[in-house]
Amino acid sequence: MMNNKINETLVILQEECAEVIQEVSKCFRFGIDAMHKDGMVHRSKLEMEIGDMLAMVDILLDQGVITQKNLDLAKQNKVNKLKIYSSIYED
Repeated sequence: MMNNKINETLVILQEECAEVIQEVSKCFRFGIDAMHKDGMVHRSKLEMEIGDMLAMVDILLDQGVITQKNLDLAKQNKVNKLKIYSSIYED
């Protein structure tokens, strides 16, 4: 059962993920090193949004909702899949 703090954390995580998605779209649309109208480079805005998202992940860890062990396992599984199914790791 989720309490109010966990619910709020998940809602904020959801919002932060949406903001990462939006900034990734802007990087594609305008260029990662292009200047945003607010004077920041899109790369910096992307870093800021990913940082906000990671802060929420850390809060979920602190709340015991997720575990570092399972996150590490999931990350390694993803890397392994990418090595097989994507060109990211090709030389």
